[in-house]
Amino acid sequence: MPASPVRGPRRSLSPLPAAPAHAVRWLCGALLAAIALLGTQPALADLARIRQAGTLKVAVYKGLPPFSAVAGSQYGGIDVALARALGKELGLSVSLLPFDADENMSDDLRAMVWRGHYLGYGPADVMLHVPVDRAFMRENDKALIFAPYYRETFVLVLDRERMPAARGLEDLAGQATGAAAGSAGANALLSGAGGALRDKVKIYAEADDALRALFSGEIAAAMVTRAQYESALKAAGQSANRFAAAEISSPLLPPRGWAIGMAVKSGERELAESLENALNAIRRNGELERIFGGYGVSMQAP
Repeated sequence: MPASPVRGPRRSLSPLPAAPAHAVRWLCGALLAAIALLGTQPALADLARIRQAGTLKVAVYKGLPPFSAVAGSQYGGIDVALARALGKELGLSVSLLPFDADENMSDDLRAMVWRGHYLGYGPADVMLHVPVDRAFMRENDKALIFAPYYRETFVLVLDRERMPAARGLEDLAGQATGAAAGSAGANALLSGAGGALRDKVKIYAEADDALRALFSGEIAAAMVTRAQYESALKAAGQSANRFAAAEISSPLLPPRGWAIGMAVKSGERELAESLENALNAIRRNGELERIFGGYGVSMQAP
């Protein structure tokens, strides 16, 4: 039995003839060209691939009303309607990829934009509801974040029958207040007035639960986002005359709120430009404002 070439060929075997130098040079050049093509092809072909498939895959958060949440057996909300409007403008159908929020937004971008979930879910072509923030963008350079379409802010919503006004969190002393668990609003209330409000703060599973408690008179104030308040007010059929929303400063709340936009994989500039053009078109024709208005949410320019 001949010796294995891995362990060393027999001395009696003749070596293979050397390849001509010009053939080696040609082969090396072909390999380098192939590597260069592989490195650039995905970014150049991404929009063409989407158009060929005819479907835009859009990642939206689960359980983020009024932007995206289950409505009956389907997903609905502002981001869902926006996804469909973008698809229509681009001449594409839309496939939603709803997903649960991870530990932080960077994990969400990794799972839904540039790598995919370890369980094999995603990535999408584009993800909605992404903070458009310079520092955050620098930290997440594998995603291209662009096209802000709304500005989120936290507001303190008051039951004016119990509290006519509040200039700061210290004015809430002695009043029952509420916010959603784990939210910046909850943290602001718990630490407000040097912790003096803590005993009266009620933490609810969701912002909608806190707002229902406010509307029913269980609490005097709630710290939620403006979009959460306005959409819940419309859904509950409540009169805005009884309630007032004020932006209250706190070291734990962004002073001007934060812009939200979209994200695609880094390098997919052609896709990003097409999506931004589509957003600008639906903004100009009034469709974007109609989408927000349909959920009772006032358009806040980013």
